[in-house]
Amino acid sequence: MAIASSSAPSHAHRVERVLWIVFVLNLAVAAAKFFYGLASGSASMQADGIHSVFDSVGNIVGLVSIALASRPADKGHPYGHSKFETYGSLVIGVLLLVAAFEVGSGAVAKLTSGDFTAQVGPASFAVMVGTLAVNLGVTAYERRQGRLLRSEILAADAAHTLSDAFVSVGVIAGLALVAAGFPAADPVMALIVTAAIVVSAIGVFRAALRTLSDEARLPSEDVEATVSAIPGIRGVHQVRTRGTEAEVYCDLHILVDPAMTVRDAHALGDAAEAALKRRFPAVKQVLVHIEPEDDEGADEEPIAGE
Repeated sequence: MAIASSSAPSHAHRVERVLWIVFVLNLAVAAAKFFYGLASGSASMQADGIHSVFDSVGNIVGLVSIALASRPADKGHPYGHSKFETYGSLVIGVLLLVAAFEVGSGAVAKLTSGDFTAQVGPASFAVMVGTLAVNLGVTAYERRQGRLLRSEILAADAAHTLSDAFVSVGVIAGLALVAAGFPAADPVMALIVTAAIVVSAIGVFRAALRTLSDEARLPSEDVEATVSAIPGIRGVHQVRTRGTEAEVYCDLHILVDPAMTVRDAHALGDAAEAALKRRFPAVKQVLVHIEPEDDEGADEEPIAGE
């Protein structure tokens, strides 16, 4: 049996840096939309501002989560704390649902009461178009960094910010219709974009559940091919992978010559670990179980689908 581990000490700091940048931008966007919406009487602009506030709260959740996730493994958490990042993405998903409720309930209240108070002018469109540009820029930046760093919290937060852009597009369309003489369009558009926020929340939950349900992170056939290419390894089976996108844990069984010494078999295990970490940089730890070739899986329950 051989165990190896690797870590990327800069991962948490890089994610935190992205979250701080996004946090400051989200606060500026939220203030611009909410206070101008309050001054102009636009329900959709106020709702959009509230949604942007939830974006900022999501950034704080992300910062707390990544701080917890970056803590090293300990006796109580031998596999580390990386899933705290996943828990944080779930909280962001909940915040998206709360934001959808806030936006949707406000729109319904306006439609029910018939109280259409929005006052539309050039400044309204300037504020919305400017904040939309910021939202789209933040989303692109955060998504790119999320893919680069394999960060679930950044991916979830980017979805949160993108939902804010959806809301802004709806608000702009609603303001245009209000200016054209359809005052009810303001809350109607706010209601429509509520659905877009809910869709974003569902995507966040699905990504988090992949990790929490221990879904396989690497294709088993690729793992087998990588390890089987090592001279002296006569077979590979029982491949299992799990973890987050940034930290993958892998275990597998290799078959070796029954007459091989323990030292030589252990060397093959080390070679398998090294090959997997080269092929899959996200692999944090590999557990290799060594078996004699003539005793393949004698006492093991096969994995379904193998």
